[in-house]
Amino acid sequence: MAEIDILVSEVGPRDGLQSIDSIMSTDDKKKWIKAESEAGVREIEVGSFVRPDLLPQMADTAEIVQYAKSLPNLTVAALVPNFKGAKNAIDAGVDKMCLPLSVSETHSKANLNKSHEEVLAEIKKIAEYIKTLDEDKRPEFEGNLSTAFGCTLEGKVSEKVVVSLGAQMMELGCDEVGLSDTTGYANPMQIKRLIGLLKSEVGDHNLTSMHLHNTRGLGLANALASIDEGITTLDSSLGGIGGCPFAPGASGNIVTEDLVFMLDSMGLKTGINIEALIEVNKTLKTFLPNEELYGFTKDSGLPKGYEKGWGIVRG
Repeated sequence: MAEIDILVSEVGPRDGLQSIDSIMSTDDKKKWIKAESEAGVREIEVGSFVRPDLLPQMADTAEIVQYAKSLPNLTVAALVPNFKGAKNAIDAGVDKMCLPLSVSETHSKANLNKSHEEVLAEIKKIAEYIKTLDEDKRPEFEGNLSTAFGCTLEGKVSEKVVVSLGAQMMELGCDEVGLSDTTGYANPMQIKRLIGLLKSEVGDHNLTSMHLHNTRGLGLANALASIDEGITTLDSSLGGIGGCPFAPGASGNIVTEDLVFMLDSMGLKTGINIEALIEVNKTLKTFLPNEELYGFTKDSGLPKGYEKGWGIVRG
């Protein structure tokens, strides 16, 4: 595959669909994932391995993983809440799995029904199990620090706790850690500061991803601040669908189309065809006719005469 500067990780099929009332059919999920892959998206979080009675939108995740694995040049990711979910994800064949640890313990108990200590114990158990597998069967294992910038249930969270939990996750066997603005509380200065603090504890190469929400309109500003601090993977959702069922008031993820347009116009390579991605948005709307899709690029279209690196000043 061609080299890229920023990996855009599409989380709509997981974070988006878990947060809306509509339940997308398995066939439509497959069509969506295939279309994004064909547009050049290289990583898609296709679902989560949770109890279907809690999130019926995710009941077909194993089947979706197996389908997505048939698509070329695609990293297939999934969220796992515990050891059982991780084992099911591994059995399904995921390339990457992410376990969220809420820095807000109140949110952790609402989201996973577990304290910090209990979540860390699950991480240790998962990491030890991965070590028993043949190397070609081992998925990448990311520990994600959710509500890292504030929580709708608890308010401010301690940056010292963020850094401490991130260090513990690495010590217990995660391959990397990621930061998540689950509630859309973050601002660019806060983003830069916390990235620096956590990198100083876990190392630059162990913190490369950021998950952002656009609750207060700062999503893309925070994405740019993340890039300035060396983040190379950004989560986003087509049409900006998403949120968190256990964080009241949290709105959707940053919009994939708007993120790709920003990166593309800055001359940063993503491998994604922005025109094709906008067409996928139109397809998604037919799958979710009763849901509102967000974003500006899909509505305004690309500038006249648009080309990659549009915004770069040339001599």
